[in-house]
Amino acid sequence: MSDSAFYQLAPFVQEFIYRHRWDELRPFQSEAIAAILGAPQHVLICSATASGKTEAALLPIITRLHEDPPQSIGALYIGPLKALINDQFLRLNDLLDDSGIPVQSWHGDVPQSKKTGFLRRARGILQITPESLEAMLMRRHHELTRLFGDLRFVVIDEVHAFLASDRGRQVICQLERLSRVSQQPFRRIGLSATVGEPKLAMRWLQGNSPLPTRKIDSTARPPIKLALEYFRFPKPISEDEPTLTQLPLDADSASLTQLNVDPALYYAHMHSLTQRAAKTLIFANSRDGVEQIGLALRKISQREKLPSFYHVHHGNVSAPLRESAEAAMRAPDALACVAATVTLELGIDLGQLDQVIQVNATHTVSSFVQRLGRSGRRGGSASKMFFYCSEDDRDAAHIGEEMPWNLLQTIAIIQLYAEERWIEPPHIARLPNSLLYHQTMSTVYAHTELTPPQLAERVLGLAPFAQVTQDHFRALLRHLLVIDHLQQAPGGGLIIGFSAEKIVNHYSFFAVFSDETLFRVRDKSREIGTVQSPPAVDDTLVLAGYIWRVLHVDYQQRIIEVVRAQGRKGQAWHGGGPDIHSRVLQRMRQLLQTESEPNYLYERAKMRLGLARGAAKRAGLLDKALLPLANGRWLLLPWCGTRQFDTLMTLLRHAGMEVREPYTPYYAVLGGCNNLAELVNALAGICANPPSAAQLASQQPPEALHREKYDRFVPPELLRESYASDHLDLPGALACLRGMLGMEREAPAAAKSFTG
Repeated sequence: MSDSAFYQLAPFVQEFIYRHRWDELRPFQSEAIAAILGAPQHVLICSATASGKTEAALLPIITRLHEDPPQSIGALYIGPLKALINDQFLRLNDLLDDSGIPVQSWHGDVPQSKKTGFLRRARGILQITPESLEAMLMRRHHELTRLFGDLRFVVIDEVHAFLASDRGRQVICQLERLSRVSQQPFRRIGLSATVGEPKLAMRWLQGNSPLPTRKIDSTARPPIKLALEYFRFPKPISEDEPTLTQLPLDADSASLTQLNVDPALYYAHMHSLTQRAAKTLIFANSRDGVEQIGLALRKISQREKLPSFYHVHHGNVSAPLRESAEAAMRAPDALACVAATVTLELGIDLGQLDQVIQVNATHTVSSFVQRLGRSGRRGGSASKMFFYCSEDDRDAAHIGEEMPWNLLQTIAIIQLYAEERWIEPPHIARLPNSLLYHQTMSTVYAHTELTPPQLAERVLGLAPFAQVTQDHFRALLRHLLVIDHLQQAPGGGLIIGFSAEKIVNHYSFFAVFSDETLFRVRDKSREIGTVQSPPAVDDTLVLAGYIWRVLHVDYQQRIIEVVRAQGRKGQAWHGGGPDIHSRVLQRMRQLLQTESEPNYLYERAKMRLGLARGAAKRAGLLDKALLPLANGRWLLLPWCGTRQFDTLMTLLRHAGMEVREPYTPYYAVLGGCNNLAELVNALAGICANPPSAAQLASQQPPEALHREKYDRFVPPELLRESYASDHLDLPGALACLRGMLGMEREAPAAAKSFTG
């Protein structure tokens, strides 16, 4: 290996590389090693999943810690998931066997004895979640200089998972609080496979640090193999109706009815695909979807007396069962198939996967890229991904209900990445009020007592609060005094108030994301997982891919005792809707306008796309933004993303218009206008004299303003301001509305044919 970067690494690191038979360092790894070992700077490493980003960061960091041992913890690794930290911990142990550099993982599942032993002589590398780091900042404030005074590096893995969230902003707050006890500016190394706007990610990573940030990008792209099949499920058949049979697929006479297939065929197709591969990872967009897949595939294997090697993996499955699924995927000689949610989207090493299956559209291009990269993880083999898109047969009331939005969204997301390498940019909040409350209370707790100016200096000096003014902060402090979350000590300092003591002393305070009130599910002494709400005794639920009958519910201890059973399941979880970018909607519209067919579409998918294109043209879906319906109603098709769509609906309601059946972000039904001319004039009036975002926010009910975990403790005036700036997109909604009116520029003349 002649790469000069290789010879900059410590001898034991070189030996590790030889032992693992790496032929060479990849170009981006060499560049990253030189950058990390060179002049002080932050580094953002962007490269495909499983391309060696972690090694690109850790090999030079370990080299530097070995050559110049720090007098405190020398490197922090911050990961978004416990499982990811555990995975990296095992990889680090292998590398550090003979280095003398200690490494310790730190999260809620790590025994306290190991944590205590590590802290007695805090050295080496600490791998930690944001929540555990918050606990350390709050409860070990007086030890921070000893623990982190000589901190050299911080690695933030899966940067894209942090960027646009309060949790990511919390991480930057934590780093800047640590920088106050550090002898010198420590280096920040960000790792990600999917960053939509690298400059935003670089600014996020840098925060208020004086060091510059450098981006290192791998241009290597593994080959991709894609396939997409479509299934349409028929309406339930009554006893006096004939049994559905699959009809021959004739492109010349195809109809939606001819595309109907029994759901059993759908799962049989998926089962056959998984039986032909050694390792398969199936992604679904909900926990219930994952459970249904695991259950169905196991039943087919049992019925057909075939090997059953199916596992279920999501956040509500118990840790031992999740770890068992991960181990099965890593075992080189065992067959394994895991159905999972986002929990396996990130960089946990699952070994060599043969294929990834995605059920229905991912919500984002970023998620598609992450999941695609889970296969083809070694040796340059192609990433393989098979999509299953499904749709229920129903009596469509209008063209909006007839469109296969899920299929269109799936294809649009694939094409945006395949043709343009486009990934959604992060949305950066201007006034993160919930986090502002959290960091204010965390800082007061850590210091015990601070004067208002001291507290303002420590909190408002953090990068995520760059646009929070002194007036904003004074309003928050006054409110916290009123609700007794803060109290003023005799000397004028602020301390934690009585009403907040239980909140900040509870372990859940360390997290800035909302807590779920969960019931633990047990089969005798074995923990199966958790659910949001308990079924009645003798009812059933599905968890970890099996059906369970409820024997007993302990509401005080929040425990559900179950036993394995057969039968039907009930829904165990509830979730919010996706946030889809405007570029995806625009690409969906473009897809309906063209005649080209991506080569990864199977025949059924091609036929459904063709039928959708024909229906869209006949209905005028692509030429008009407003289509007439019965009874004085109009179909509105804005072709904009979720944030703009929601703002547009708020605008219309503010103007007194009747908004019915909004199907975010695809269409809505409007009422209250007699003809098209009247409707267009009403919409033009909104554009001519739009309300301000503050006016729209002022009309929202209180529950609409409580969007993040601690918003309920923030004064209403701050919530309304942040709702206006961070939730609404008034310029985007108005631009969308003007675009729709441009499509209707001939509307007054055309309206004559629509009037009764």
